[in-house]
Amino acid sequence: MEDNNTANNGMMKVDLENDGGDDGGSSGGFDISGGTINVDRTMSFSRTYQPSQTSEKKYSAMQTILLAYQSLGVVYGDLGTSPVNVFSSTRLTNLSEEDLLGTLSLIIWTLTTLVLIKYVFIVLHANDHGEGTCMVIGDGALTPATCVLSALQGIQSRSSKITQDHVVWISVVLLVTLFAFQRCGTSKVSFSFSPIMLIWFITNVSIGVYNIIKYNPSILKAISPHYIVKFFLRNGKIAWDLLGAVFLSITGAEAMFADLGHFNKRAIQLGFSFVVYPALIITYAGETAYLVKQPEKISDAYYSSLPESVYWPMFVISTLAAIVSSQSMISATFSIVKQSQTLGCFPRVNIIHTSSTHEGQVYSPEINYILMVLTIGLVIGFKGGVELANAYGVVVIWVMIITTFLTTLVMLLIWKKNILLVLTFFLPYMLIETMFMTSLLKKFPQGGWVPFAISVIFLTIMVSWTYGRSKKTAYESERKMSISELDQMLTSPHIYRTPGICFFFTDLVYGIPPIIPHYIQHTNSVREIMVIVTIRTLPIKTVLSEERFNVGKLGHEGVYRCLVQFGYKDSQDMKGDDYVASMVNNLLEVAGNGNEKRRIQSAAQKEIVFVTGRTVLKANPDKGIFARFTIDHIYRFLQKNSRAAVSTIEIPPERTLQVGMLYEI
Repeated sequence: MEDNNTANNGMMKVDLENDGGDDGGSSGGFDISGGTINVDRTMSFSRTYQPSQTSEKKYSAMQTILLAYQSLGVVYGDLGTSPVNVFSSTRLTNLSEEDLLGTLSLIIWTLTTLVLIKYVFIVLHANDHGEGTCMVIGDGALTPATCVLSALQGIQSRSSKITQDHVVWISVVLLVTLFAFQRCGTSKVSFSFSPIMLIWFITNVSIGVYNIIKYNPSILKAISPHYIVKFFLRNGKIAWDLLGAVFLSITGAEAMFADLGHFNKRAIQLGFSFVVYPALIITYAGETAYLVKQPEKISDAYYSSLPESVYWPMFVISTLAAIVSSQSMISATFSIVKQSQTLGCFPRVNIIHTSSTHEGQVYSPEINYILMVLTIGLVIGFKGGVELANAYGVVVIWVMIITTFLTTLVMLLIWKKNILLVLTFFLPYMLIETMFMTSLLKKFPQGGWVPFAISVIFLTIMVSWTYGRSKKTAYESERKMSISELDQMLTSPHIYRTPGICFFFTDLVYGIPPIIPHYIQHTNSVREIMVIVTIRTLPIKTVLSEERFNVGKLGHEGVYRCLVQFGYKDSQDMKGDDYVASMVNNLLEVAGNGNEKRRIQSAAQKEIVFVTGRTVLKANPDKGIFARFTIDHIYRFLQKNSRAAVSTIEIPPERTLQVGMLYEI
């Protein structure tokens, strides 16, 4: 997305749709381009914001290198710390050199095919103006729990007095600190964490080279895939079971797609190709070279392979790196929730933009606290056992399989690639990932059920919210009021036109929502001037003041429709007199004659009131038990505990009135 300071680089089209009024059935509208507004009097509006033709912001070489450096502390923490627990999860015994070469070859080619080729050079291109998303919310809880515990468990090899309970509670303290740090924002987090990861990669490469030279200089011959074939032929089912452990070497790769909005595609590609990928290969090769001489140390391969003189410095670095590794999935979760909320399939939570440069860098306090509770619960519940590693592998393989399917759809429907070319991507990756999946499914009883349980919770939330919202939208669409009906209601002798202006906030795009006639009927009054206001936040930094208000007239009786546009870093403060003055000036511009203008000016001198609507859904007794339970319990609970559509707007509380209405769905 172009990062501009104004909305001039795009076009917003707002259609005022005739909805059964007295306009002869014609549909009118106004286009907003460069601040020019042409309005005609019709019913309601929808808006389509189109960014400039450039899909992503252009970065200089130095900016890209800086972002690539920052990505080390946010995107690659999880993937970069995988050498700590891969070999210790294999549970292999009686290892020969050929077995270790086959295992290393599996790791190298898994990193190459599933991460370097698939994610870095293919999947990252399937983004929407610099955003990417994937289904990794479960990772947001599993990653911190797994990584921090794996790093801290290394200390147990140095003292028998340190028990697993000690490790668990130290982990809890570190995790609470990590989640508390999230409010600082991605930029500050990455500048703090990236040096740690850079030191982590440099020290691991140095130790890896040392181990290769000392123990087995020819270990890199494992780059030949024929060692994989020999390993499977020799070990059969044991080799198949090993795939689950090998897959842990690429957990965290999915974060580079979900965190794309925090950085950019080129930076993430550079960070992996020139730093992370070679560092991981050398680190795994160094561990394998050591294990060739000391195969009995495989249960604690990483810490055992460290030279004695650097053990404690590396323990500190690995612990810090484990904390950093948790950041990738936490940031990814914030991005996913924000995008899901934009699509209307997740309850409204507070989304804070932590950067004035990158629209994708966000933080959500509510989601942060939920992840913290889930993570600490996993740590205390499983106490760092193998169950967490199993759960971690299961969730990531399903993420990758789903990503393969979705990328294939993008290739076919968006990129319009030849079906044969698409199959050369889909078939090999489905074969590889299915092999890993069948190995990991055996881990389901031993912790593999955890990500599915987390997924069920979030799926229930999203499905219930989407179902309730769709029913609410359908109800409002069926009962929305036309201009002629509104005019007829307002000309009734029973309706008193109170002096002043009423700003009525609604998120309904089409038509006049039923809560407005509900409000008028039950109060038997309406202000002389009523402005139906809809707020829209655009994916740009800020909107010029002259483009903020876009006003259209509805009917003949002093009712207007206004679209208020904000950029994601704009203050949505409407408490001051400046807001009212700006709105009045825009109303005067669309006023038809002198009498109407005088009426607006006179009303502006009187009382100003802000009205917000709050609807409550209730299932019709005739509906099925599923519909009743979803609407009356789950959706209503989510609605009560989520933020209102106008929660980000600052309006004077002493002038605010909330109107409620019950929708029987």
